[in-house]
Amino acid sequence: MNNNSSTPEGKDPQLWEIAKKRAGFKSHFYTYLVINAFLWAIWFFRHGSTYEWNGIPWPLWVTMGWGIGLVFNYLDAYVYPKSNAVDKEYEKLKNQNK
Repeated sequence: MNNNSSTPEGKDPQLWEIAKKRAGFKSHFYTYLVINAFLWAIWFFRHGSTYEWNGIPWPLWVTMGWGIGLVFNYLDAYVYPKSNAVDKEYEKLKNQNK
């Protein structure tokens, strides 16, 4: 969060980092939706429309796996946006050396 070189002048560095995380999440989310819709459409037109498939549809694995990553991205952007492990460790070490 203390990376002032990437923060535009006049902007609060912490708010700028949060804004970048949230914008990154939104981009990740839209990409997830488009790619997964495409994969499910492929599966549906290849197998789903015939009702002759057995087992778990293969796009489910991609949707679930990528969805787990998306959940962590959401948590980082919206639930715990100010938590920076490096800053916390630095402060802990700084306080130990006093």
